[in-house]
Amino acid sequence: MAHYIPAILFTVFTNFLSQIMLKKGMTVIGPVDLNPTGLKQMGASVLLNGYVMGGLLVMVISMASHLYVLSKVEISYAYPFLGLSFVLTTAYGYWVLSEGVNAWRVLGVLFICTGVAIVAKN
Repeated sequence: MAHYIPAILFTVFTNFLSQIMLKKGMTVIGPVDLNPTGLKQMGASVLLNGYVMGGLLVMVISMASHLYVLSKVEISYAYPFLGLSFVLTTAYGYWVLSEGVNAWRVLGVLFICTGVAIVAKN
């Protein structure tokens, strides 16, 4: 199973990248109102936003990669690795977007890393 780790990590990275692109796009678009007018405006804005459309494309690539991985290894081995995308997005949010990260979030990320390490060793 360990020889599928590069494919698993590709899935993790593309999952992370899709979230970053979607966040960038939605930051440009701005807050969305959940009413018919707001949803219609959001739909048009999303279709015209390269970051959102690119993020959705990368998400499809990530899902295709994940399906490939699931066809090769047990889900109980592959799925915990996706937790690494939480680690990457938290780090990106902190260092690039200047988002606040408190001790509880850091502890949660450490738990995720520990869990992934245990699964990878098994």
